[in-house]
Amino acid sequence: MNEKMPEPELPRGVALAWGVAASPQRGPKLEMSIESIVDAAVAIADTGGLGAVSMSSVAAALGFTPMSLYRYISAKDDLVLLMQERGIGAPPDSIRQAETWREGLRLWAAEQTGMYIDHPWILDIPIQGTPQTPNNLAWLDAALEAMRDVPVDYDTKTACVLAVIAQVRFEGVVVRGYVEASNGDPEQLDRDAVEVLQQLVTPAEFPLVHAALVEGAFSPVPGGNPFGFGLERVLDGIEAFLAGRSPVPPPAPDPLDEAAARDPKAKEATKARREAEKVLREARKRERQAISAARERLAR
Repeated sequence: MNEKMPEPELPRGVALAWGVAASPQRGPKLEMSIESIVDAAVAIADTGGLGAVSMSSVAAALGFTPMSLYRYISAKDDLVLLMQERGIGAPPDSIRQAETWREGLRLWAAEQTGMYIDHPWILDIPIQGTPQTPNNLAWLDAALEAMRDVPVDYDTKTACVLAVIAQVRFEGVVVRGYVEASNGDPEQLDRDAVEVLQQLVTPAEFPLVHAALVEGAFSPVPGGNPFGFGLERVLDGIEAFLAGRSPVPPPAPDPLDEAAARDPKAKEATKARREAEKVLREARKRERQAISAARERLAR
């Protein structure tokens, strides 16, 4: 008779992110919550960076002692994981509603870039393997849904998403450096840099750099996005790669199905389904929390 293998124990931080961790130990003060602790930590990081976050600094912001925090979150690594989960939030529905995979990934990249601008300290958190928390998985799911009609396997789709992630993180790192060095005016920083180059670069010593400088290659474009070119070339590369794979062509779309999908009532039904799925996810989370609490009571 085969014995059922025990389920692996979830890391504490992952369990907290999914809402299935055991409740904190009871004590004289229960004014705090995991949510308030994470909110305080995110506020500190938004102001002073990830290095400013410690159990002591978070406790001080909340008016408690560091030891009281450990009843809720037992390690700083777990706190950082929950901060990341809060900082990235959930992906917007606009990504899932995109009409083409390219438009969807472009929107996905723009939202990711905005998240890094709002919370630049997220870039200091190392990537450690496959995402395991709800919001991280929701972002991956949204990117994969953008590629839902591409007739390749999920291994290939995931690799395409990773290529976009690499470009977006690079942009986030550079933009953060610009913002920090320029006090919020990166275009002025570029203008100052061009003036310095005009004084130092000569056609005799650096003929090609000088030619690019004269042509205005280093001058900022007001309101322009210098990273847009890179993202579009990544998307071009994915598109060329997918075309070269010669996949089995999908069946031709039925014109009646396409027309039905554009019907206002069909769109309304699709929106209602997505809202219901969101409610279902929340209900499942509450169910997991209730089961976890019941297990804890039985264990006592």
